[in-house]
Amino acid sequence: MATPTAPQTLIDDTVLQRFAERAPAYDRENRFFSEDFEELREAGFLKIHVPEDMGGPGYNLPETLRELRRIAYHAPATALATNMHLYWTGIASDMRRLGDPSLEWMLEEAKQGEVFAAGHAEHGTDLPGFLSTCKAERVDDGYRFTGRKMFGSLTPVWTRLGLWGMDTDDPRGPQMVHAFMHRDAEGYRIEETWDTLGMRATRSDDTILEGAFVPDSHVARVLPAGTADLFVLTLFAWVEPMFGTIYLSAARRAMDVAIAGVKNKTSLALTRTMAYHPEIQHNVAEMYIALESADAFVDRIASDWANNVDHGEEWPAKLVAAKHNAAEAAKKVVDNAMTISGGFGMFKRSELERLYRDIRCGGFHPANSMLAHEIIGKTALGIGLDEQPRWG
Repeated sequence: MATPTAPQTLIDDTVLQRFAERAPAYDRENRFFSEDFEELREAGFLKIHVPEDMGGPGYNLPETLRELRRIAYHAPATALATNMHLYWTGIASDMRRLGDPSLEWMLEEAKQGEVFAAGHAEHGTDLPGFLSTCKAERVDDGYRFTGRKMFGSLTPVWTRLGLWGMDTDDPRGPQMVHAFMHRDAEGYRIEETWDTLGMRATRSDDTILEGAFVPDSHVARVLPAGTADLFVLTLFAWVEPMFGTIYLSAARRAMDVAIAGVKNKTSLALTRTMAYHPEIQHNVAEMYIALESADAFVDRIASDWANNVDHGEEWPAKLVAAKHNAAEAAKKVVDNAMTISGGFGMFKRSELERLYRDIRCGGFHPANSMLAHEIIGKTALGIGLDEQPRWG
């Protein structure tokens, strides 16, 4: 049987170079990546998960990671924010592939140009997707949501905000309601809070929900709090590898920038460049090993998911482990890159300085280090993820 050919890339190298040229100004000015976004939209990149039989290119998870790597190498924040739209459409496409067409409407809307985003993060819960401090109230023909959402990437351009809230009045017990709010809905406001360490071009401002209404047509799931189904598992199956690959690609850029620098760096104590210093070589080797091993882990998990490998109850542990390992490897790589760069890495005009800050953001995405270790440890020990009490 012939091996399927991966879809041709929609973003050529000249576009990526423009992304790289704009990235420093976006970061410095704390400005949304508007020009990059329009180029991605015009290229059809926001529609890559629309299946072939619906008129799209039908990218799968490994193919999407390939493209995100290329973008993140040149402009990490552009890749990260675009990812927040792509993982929703990827979930819808995969659900359909796995026999659940309940999110096909999302693919139709993406085909028509709607932009999806994530309004998930919130104060007061460390179990994203399973519990929520946001209130979901059942009303006629839908739900009203009240609460504060953080890290709302794509704030200036989203037209559908993915969010969740908890309905504590349901007679069946607390229910997690997963829904998508229209941009033209009433009962919400955006508060410009985004002034952060890194990934500044994402403009991930807060969204304040004040009884915002979402019709039943845009409610994706209502599940007992603390439980998961195919929708929730597919959410993590896309989110974790995508986060991981973005930060690893930014780290690879940091390594390449640092290596180029030491090849031209001299010292009075050496007759050749600093590339011949044994500790420079040691640090470069450490970076290379970290990247190759973490990349392979993410790629294997993505391939297993796309090929329907049955990991059973180990899937959550494998997914969060891949992302956590990638985020920590990326930090190690950029730390080593700064070490061998010398003092120039401290200056704002240094690309390494920006990459150092961007890569530091990897640990904040779910699952963070504490939750990842809980999930992995419980799984390895044969303890149920819903085991109660936890600690407090």
